[in-house]
Amino acid sequence: MEEWYHYPLLIVVGFTVGFINTIAGGASLISLPVLIFLGLPPSVANGTNRVAIVFQTAIATAGFKSKGVSTFPFNIYLGISALLGAIIGAQLAVDIKGETFNKILAIIMIVVVLIIIFKPKINLSELTERTTGKYLWLSIVAFFFIGIYGGFINAGIGFVIILFLHYFNRMNLVRVNATKVVLVFIYTLSALIVFALNDKVNWQVGAILALGNGFGAWVSSRVSVKKGDGFIKTFLVVMVVIMAIKLWFFDL
Repeated sequence: MEEWYHYPLLIVVGFTVGFINTIAGGASLISLPVLIFLGLPPSVANGTNRVAIVFQTAIATAGFKSKGVSTFPFNIYLGISALLGAIIGAQLAVDIKGETFNKILAIIMIVVVLIIIFKPKINLSELTERTTGKYLWLSIVAFFFIGIYGGFINAGIGFVIILFLHYFNRMNLVRVNATKVVLVFIYTLSALIVFALNDKVNWQVGAILALGNGFGAWVSSRVSVKKGDGFIKTFLVVMVVIMAIKLWFFDL
């Protein structure tokens, strides 16, 4: 990444990702390929992307806490389980060949697009939560494996977490998101450490991306965009498909 225009581009991409993640989710499917297209090796792009994710989820966690929304200690139990899985996933990502990683990312991007398009409607009515007893233990086991995926690539994992917490644990969307940001923060921090220890993080690029990401999240949290949700999802789907095709068929 030697061209001067890469850095303002990163801020724009970061802003877009932060904005979309706040209202629709899945925007890491944009930031990760962009980092690769800008010249970072796939494993370094993967590690660098975690800097922005940690920053964004830290801000979101503080925001939910300030509003009195918390699922403690349930979120910590799942976070620790996901953390252990993420360490395994991150190490796998560090060791994998760049070309293989690009192919896997392309496949995951298409799968997540299908989830975005066909995911079931979520009922916003009050639900009876299932976060204790066998449901807690099954969730802990499930999030260990979710953590492996999150540590490996993270892209699109927000949709998986939302669907699991809502349909299995029967949380409403506010509490789902409050739980999700804590989980992602915990396991992404551990994954970031693994990438950093293996010298797979470009801190300068990550900081610039995080700056735009945080600003985008801040703006979108203060703007009513429900009416534009369909447009955002359409934009996300189109961009992801284009980048998946490029990752699969063209050399970077």
